[in-house]
Amino acid sequence: MHVSFGAYYTLILAVLVLLLGKLMTRHIRFLREFNIPEPVSGGLVVAAAIFLLHQITGLTLSFESGLQSAFMLVFFSSIGLSANFSKLREGGTGLLVFLGVIVVFIVMQNSVGVGLATLLGLDPLIGLMAGSITLVGGHGTAGAWGAVLENQYGLGGATALGIACATFGLVIGGLLGGPLAKRLITRHQLARPLTAAEQQSADSIAVGEGSQVANFESSSHTPRLITTDAAVETLALFAGCLAFPEFMTGMTRGTAVQLPTFVWALGGGVVIRNVLDHAFGFKVFDRAIDVFGNAALSIYLAIALLSLKLWELADLAGPLMVILAAQTMVMALYAGFLTFRIMGRNYDAAVLAAGHCGFGMGATPTAVANMQAITNQYGPSHKAFLIVPLVGAFFIDIINAFILQGMISWLR
Repeated sequence: MHVSFGAYYTLILAVLVLLLGKLMTRHIRFLREFNIPEPVSGGLVVAAAIFLLHQITGLTLSFESGLQSAFMLVFFSSIGLSANFSKLREGGTGLLVFLGVIVVFIVMQNSVGVGLATLLGLDPLIGLMAGSITLVGGHGTAGAWGAVLENQYGLGGATALGIACATFGLVIGGLLGGPLAKRLITRHQLARPLTAAEQQSADSIAVGEGSQVANFESSSHTPRLITTDAAVETLALFAGCLAFPEFMTGMTRGTAVQLPTFVWALGGGVVIRNVLDHAFGFKVFDRAIDVFGNAALSIYLAIALLSLKLWELADLAGPLMVILAAQTMVMALYAGFLTFRIMGRNYDAAVLAAGHCGFGMGATPTAVANMQAITNQYGPSHKAFLIVPLVGAFFIDIINAFILQGMISWLR
């Protein structure tokens, strides 16, 4: 038995998944504390219901894949359009050093995943799915690469596997960062807990830092509104980003530089953003791009989770937990020893280690939550709150995409 849903019905169901996730997040504390995205919480419940329906009746559901791909490309375009390389100057040498730390970590994370997958008799590409595709990349990257590995490399169930790993990473990243940083601070006597008066002052600083994380706009006192003109302007930028991968995919098909379509969308956004910034002095509206990108990501994830075939993961549960347990240990050791030491062995370095655990296993919001938990107790870290959002918001996705493409080409 098989039922297929067209584009309109797929979109309706995706919105219902988002509403379910929003309701669950509002009433379940665990989902709020660990920053589980609303489409993931709602989508996993629906995916579980579809799984039970399949097991009982044999019914299989399919959804419009073209709609999912379109929203995926919009999301990755938004990452590219947010990549203003002039921000590198704000981070200084500390940002460049931290980027170097992250590059080495991505390679190590993938090496651990591929090595363990091979030892366990699995396809090495499963190791990449339990590596930086999902842990550094998050749910959006998991779905994108999952589709590539399924369609181009025949790895069945890759998307379902990726969503499971990314969800695990979000939870572990939130659990790991705070205790690790606290241990580093206590062991090396880097700071003392704040008094009540100092705590109140730190709270006001954290609010200011939080606004910087949420919005990379200029420090204008009057916020720019998302008007009709701004929306049309932003849509035009996205149209350029979406045209770029279509052109480049056709031009590079069968060549050595053939890349997944979403990588071209991300790269197109980077090119368009920085050409407009530096060649024409055009001010790109970052907040509007964030709104469009976040909405696209939510709908994309909802459709991806609707399309999960959880029965394809049954044989991978045991080996997958072995790989993810090893990745957790590697993350803790790397952040506690290398990240902390290379970034200066001081209080800022300890907060950066907490942030690294957040987006090294989960996502940028998890990293920020980890850092806020530490700074609320021990005081502000301006350096960490500047570097981590800049790296986690877009630089990490660009670096990760090209490292993954190289490793997949090497494995195949």
